[in-house]
Amino acid sequence: MAKKSTIQVEKVNEHIVNWLKQYAINAKVNGFVVGISGGVDSAVTSTLCAQTGLPTLCVEMPIHQAQNQVNRGREHIDQLQKRFSNVTRAEANLTPIYESFKTEVPKSENEAKYNLSLANTRARLRMTTLYYFAGIHGYLVAGTGNKVEDFGVGFYTKYGDGGVDLSPIADLMKSDVYALGQFLQIPESIQKAAPTDGLFGDNRTDEDQLGASYDELEWAMLEDEQGNTAENFAGRQKEVFEIYKRLNFVNKHKMESIPVCEIPHQYRE
Repeated sequence: MAKKSTIQVEKVNEHIVNWLKQYAINAKVNGFVVGISGGVDSAVTSTLCAQTGLPTLCVEMPIHQAQNQVNRGREHIDQLQKRFSNVTRAEANLTPIYESFKTEVPKSENEAKYNLSLANTRARLRMTTLYYFAGIHGYLVAGTGNKVEDFGVGFYTKYGDGGVDLSPIADLMKSDVYALGQFLQIPESIQKAAPTDGLFGDNRTDEDQLGASYDELEWAMLEDEQGNTAENFAGRQKEVFEIYKRLNFVNKHKMESIPVCEIPHQYRE
């Protein structure tokens, strides 16, 4: 069911690095800031930014973070700093702020909605932190979302990890990101780790939340782009396709422009 990446990694790498550098020059900014999670997307994104030669700040923002995620993130930053002299690091422990926030808002009786709102709050606290660092240094916030997440199933937090200045890997499928990560020699621990957003303070993976793997969702996204419907499939393929279509529909509000109520011309006279 999975589609193996067919990108020319060396050329794609060079293209993105040049695009990042030119965008920063045109925007007259000093460099980039990237939130490091210990996952493949942030590892690849930060490595791409580092290759521009422009200052690249890697920020850790733990909120009750699992130690293995913290360890992977630090391993990556350590490696990146050894390879690139333009890479710096910072850590902002957001756990106390998160806990303080929880004391100031009411707890919902709907536990599922309460937990999801808190998970999204974690992502939004991190977005605010990245923009603080970007502001004091004159940097751009580089997004870490891939194509399946950003334009397929909308698996990100609105105004959280979706709040960025530019998205260098958003036209790459997850399989492409892994191929690029292998080419860039990001730590093997990250390449092998099960993808997780780390927003719930437990061991749940992205697949646990989505109900399908990225390989499966990538397949479904490509089938959907070709105009196929659920009736074209059976068994697990049909199940995955329906999961993809449901997520794509319910998360459209993230992927489309914010609706604006346009005032009729006659009301302006």
